[in-house]
Formats: sequence, structure tokens, C-alpha cells
Amino acid sequence: MKKLFIAFIPGCLLFSGCNQQTDNNKAKMTYPETRITDTVDQYFGEAVPDPYRWLEDDNSAETMQWVTEQNKVTDAWMEKLPYRNQLKDRLTGLWNYERYGVPFHKGNYYYFFKNDGIQNQSVLYIQDSLGGEARVFLDPNKLAEDGTTSLSEYKVSHDGKYFAYAISKAGSDWNEIYVMETITGKQLNDKLEWVKFSTIAWREDGFFYSRYDKPSGGSELSVKNEYQKVYFHKIGNPQSADELIYENRNYPLRNYGALTTLDEQFVILVENESTSGNALYVKDLKNAVKGFVKLVDGFRYDYTVVHNNSNKFMLLTNSGAERYQLVEVDAANPAPANWKTIIPETQNVLTSVEVAGGKLVAQYMVDAHSEMKVFSLDGKLLQTLALPGPGTIAGFNGNEDEDLAFYSFTSFLEPSTVFTYDLKTNTSEVLYKSTLDFDASPYISEQVFYTSKDGTRIPMFIVHRKDIKMDGNNPVYLYGYGGFNISLTPSFSVTRLLFLEQGGVFAIANLRGGGEYGDAWHRAGTKLQKQNVFDDFIAAAEYLIENKYTKSEKIAIAGGSNGGLLVGACMTQRPDLFGVALPAVGVMDMLRFHKFTIGWAWTDDYGSSEDSVQYRYLKAYSPLHNLKPGTCYPATLITTADHDDRVVPAHSFKFAATLQKAQSCNNPTLIRIETNAGHGAGKPVSKLIEEATDIWGFTMYNLGMNPTFK
Repeated sequence: MKKLFIAFIPGCLLFSGCNQQTDNNKAKMTYPETRITDTVDQYFGEAVPDPYRWLEDDNSAETMQWVTEQNKVTDAWMEKLPYRNQLKDRLTGLWNYERYGVPFHKGNYYYFFKNDGIQNQSVLYIQDSLGGEARVFLDPNKLAEDGTTSLSEYKVSHDGKYFAYAISKAGSDWNEIYVMETITGKQLNDKLEWVKFSTIAWREDGFFYSRYDKPSGGSELSVKNEYQKVYFHKIGNPQSADELIYENRNYPLRNYGALTTLDEQFVILVENESTSGNALYVKDLKNAVKGFVKLVDGFRYDYTVVHNNSNKFMLLTNSGAERYQLVEVDAANPAPANWKTIIPETQNVLTSVEVAGGKLVAQYMVDAHSEMKVFSLDGKLLQTLALPGPGTIAGFNGNEDEDLAFYSFTSFLEPSTVFTYDLKTNTSEVLYKSTLDFDASPYISEQVFYTSKDGTRIPMFIVHRKDIKMDGNNPVYLYGYGGFNISLTPSFSVTRLLFLEQGGVFAIANLRGGGEYGDAWHRAGTKLQKQNVFDDFIAAAEYLIENKYTKSEKIAIAGGSNGGLLVGACMTQRPDLFGVALPAVGVMDMLRFHKFTIGWAWTDDYGSSEDSVQYRYLKAYSPLHNLKPGTCYPATLITTADHDDRVVPAHSFKFAATLQKAQSCNNPTLIRIETNAGHGAGKPVSKLIEEATDIWGFTMYNLGMNPTFK
């Protein structure tokens, strides 16, 4: 069982025609006029102007016209790049390789996802046996002609009879749930709407799920999400007949989700009010009278249900163990003093535990890369899985009563390889291995450690050609996140290969705020300690300069969502340190983020402007509020999307308008606003290629690179 998470070459040689095109891109730019208003907010006696507040209305004709005009400017700039088509062609070629998901076995069938190469969405296949003929079970590409409808959540019923799945349209967090028969592949009439941040938890011929009330017309992409409820849906019934299982009218800003145990005797209610920390409640479904019983309190610590033996539950938690432990909690006597430790805390972070083949399969994070160990159900270490090298176990699927399990392994230079794993013999065999048009042998991935401003030791991965010259002239793409207990481990990205091929250096810094070293590492980058995250990132850039990888004008910094905030904060604090800034779907207005959709859940990491002390701290680094007119900022490409209802695009809109007005030099400050797309999940491959083409074109040009193509 899983914890419920709320809430991610012939090129243009230097002849005169090409010079004319690139010179145009260095000229002083004219941006669309953005209307200024006299909107002012009062915060604890301080007046804070918000002149572009009107851009928060994503439904207004004026905002839509502003989006159109900004995209025209950006498109015109991109069209002048002499190598834009070559970049797109090379990206398409790199992307065009078969890739597989980790199989899972349920009932009489095996299931796995596969993408033939440049299919917009991966297709779900079904097999009668592991080596049997694979046939299409569900093809999301047929749900929308432009590929913008994606699969977001899915679950096969415990008896293997039904398959429930949720779809997202245009990248929105709003989902619709549908049901199929597994034997026939027949689509049933069930349709559930206004579902968001929900699990699918089966019990017999129905399932538990979470939803909100239908928003008022036109507000669904920006309205604050309140009063989430848990329902039970019986197959064949209309949604109007669904049974309300749980709601809490006293706390509108809490989220609730349901899980069921494999034996279907218990339903577990997960309650949280932020992205970290939760409470758990348990209901015995065999006892029609007895309601939910609290298993653990919220909301300081994380609790994930791993397994149960009757009313004794194994929980993965950081309560009493900042790097996590596995404990057994008796629902009849759940006080922490009565917990039984199964797998104790170690110096490495215990990231997940699954039950497979009657054993506990535990994944650890060791200096931001994966390790896997197998224990008996009573916590005795049995074996350690031999992995190909430093990298990431990107998925694991197994069943409690089967010795054969599946996992995938990836690294910076190798795409995911899917393995079978025999828990009896502790042996792995390759099941699916992807090959693509890229030779990784000339490249190297290394890990270094550098010192941040306050003396903290920070790890960083660096990937580059083995033969680069350490002369301080290499273009660098520095990526970070630093928040919400999210860890950045080695991962494969087709788009980065393009940059590496052109002599670029890719670096990824494991900043505080993430989960690489447990709870204390996470908390050291939150609330009134958030500046640590920015200091860590700035120190990463300084390390790369001091060690002759690059120089400031050759560094591009990038990050998305909370990472977009990271880029926005660092480019406003140290505009001299970077040549290019690439904030994607970023949280840029730190005074108002909590007023939209699920933003209220981020206050545990950020704090809130409604608190006087936190307000002053937030305003001191808020990217929107720290842009200063007359400053030369790095060349900046802001990216967002019109259907992003996680971090609403108003953040990027207001930041772009303010930055364009503040910019004092000729460095371009552009915004690229994708249509029919959201925060990123489920974005079709066609849009990913187009977006990556523009981002790399912008980056390479402004870092002074001259890409060549075979």
C-alpha cells in the first residue's frame, strides 16, 4: 500500500546571413504593453503594490490577449534562431526509442506500459503470461486527437475483475474516473467527475475515491480547493448515488484519501493539511457500527501503510527516526510507546518498503542514489540487491505471495532498464532494455561535494564529456529543486543529451529542503530557513566557477514549480552570477500563493504572509517582489501553461510583466505560455519536443554556443 500524496551536423556557420539573424536577437527588445493598476495590499502596516493583479483572472479577455501578444513576441524571437529546425529534428530522433514501464501482475494478467518512441502517451498492454502475446488494453492516445488527455491514476481490483482509471485533460489536476472489465476490455458506463488528488481503493465491486464539490462556472482552474470528501462508488451506479464516507466541515483546508488492505477488511483514511505530515484512521469494514479509529496523530510526521496482519499495521515513518524506520502499530493499542520496530533507522534514508514474496523489500537512499535490501517480515536482513551502479530504482512492483517481482533502474546516461527479480535466489534478469541513438561512452557522471554559505556539505552530480577542458569556458546547465522533501536522484532525460552532445555540462545540486538526508535536511530548507536553499544553489554555481568548469556568463540555471521559485529567487539575489535563467511553472508571488487551488497546502514548507514574521521573510525573497528596475538580469525564458491549476500561471504572468519592465540591458526576458497543457504531468511528447526545442535554442544562443549537427 502507498501513502497518499497531496500535492511534481551541418549547422549555421558564421556567415553573414546567420549573423544577421542572431544580431536581431541581441537587439533591445520591445515587449507588449502591460496595463498597470493602482492595486495595493496592506500587510501589517506595510503597503505592497500589486500592479498586475488583473493578470490573475485567467478567464478575462484582456488576460487572454496579453497571453497571445506575449507568445507572438516569444515565437518571433525563436523563429530567428538559425538552428531551431536542427534542434527539433535531433530531439525527435533522440526521443524516438522504445521505452517500457515496470510490469505488474494482478488476477490472471500481466500489465505494462510501452511507448513506441514518439507516441504522445504511453499505451497500457495486457498479457495472459509474462512471455505471452501483448495486446493493447488501454490507449490514451485515442482519448484526444492532440494527445493532451493522459492517464493519471489507475488500479486493478483485488480480484482482478475490474480496472478503474483516472484521466486528466489538458494537464489539469482535475480528473475523471472510468471503469473497464479486464477480461473483455469492455468500457462500463461509470463516470466520476470533480476528482482531484485521489486514490482508487477497491473493495469488492466498488472503490473509495476523493472529490470536491463542483466549482462555480469558469473558476475551476484557479479557485481554492476546499472541503475534500471521500466517497464509495459501486460499479454500475451513477455518481449521484455514491455513498459519502467521510467529510470534515470544521477543516476546509485538509485533504482526505482512502486506502484498503489487501484482505479488504480495513479502509484506511489518510488525512493531511500540507505536503508533509499526515494522520491515519482505520475502519474495520466487518464492523458496520464502529467508525474510524485514529491510528496515528498528524501532522508533524509522515506515515505510510506498508502491510497489515489483521489489525496490526506496518508503517514507514519518520516519527522517532528522521531518516525513517518501519514499525508495527496495533490498532487496539496504538500509542507510540507500544510500537514495535521492524526495520530500525540507519544513517541512510529508508525511502520505501514493499511486501513481495513474503518478504520486506526496502529501498534506501545513499548520498542521493538507490540501494535495495530484503528483510524477513520480522525485520531480519536477508540479502542486498546488486545494482548496475550508482543510479535510481525508478519503480518496483511485486505481490505478497509471489517470488517474482519487477523493477527498473536508470542513471543520467542510461534510460530505464526493466528487470525481473527473483526474491528466492536474489537474482535479476533484464526484461526490457531500451536502445537509442546516443553513444554514452564518451561521457562521465561524477558526484562532488561542496560547501554552502553556512558551512553545510552539499552533494552535486556533474555529467559531461570525458575530454572537456577545465578552462572555465564550458556552458553549464545547473538544475535544482530544494523543497517538499523531494529528492533529486540520478535520472535519464533525452533533452539533456542534446546539451551534452554540444559540449555542455549538466549539474544537479541536492539542496536542503529536499529529502536526500531525511527530515532535518528537509526542515533546514523550509519557512524561516528557506534562504538556505538559495544559498546552496548559489554556492553550487560558485563551485563550478572556482573549479574551472565554467564562468558566470556561461551558466544557465533551471528548475520547475518550487524549482521555478528557486531560479526566480537566485536570479534576483545574484543577477551577476548567471547567463541564463529558466524558471518553469514557478511559484513567484510568495505573498498570495496560498489563495489559489491547492496552494494553501504549501504553507508547511513556505509559511504564510498572514503571519507577520513569516510575511517579512517571504517578502524578502519573493521573486516577484525583489525585481529592481534598472538591473541587468540574465537572459530569461519563463515557461508556464494555460491549464496549470497546481501553480496557477498568474505567478509567471506577473513575474514576466514585472521583469520586462525592470530589465535594463539587452538580455531578452521572454515568456512561453503553452496551450492545452498543465503543470507538466501527462504532457504529450509532441509538446515536450516543441518546448524543449525552444528552451535549448534560447539557452544555447544566450550562452554563446554554436551547435553543430551530424
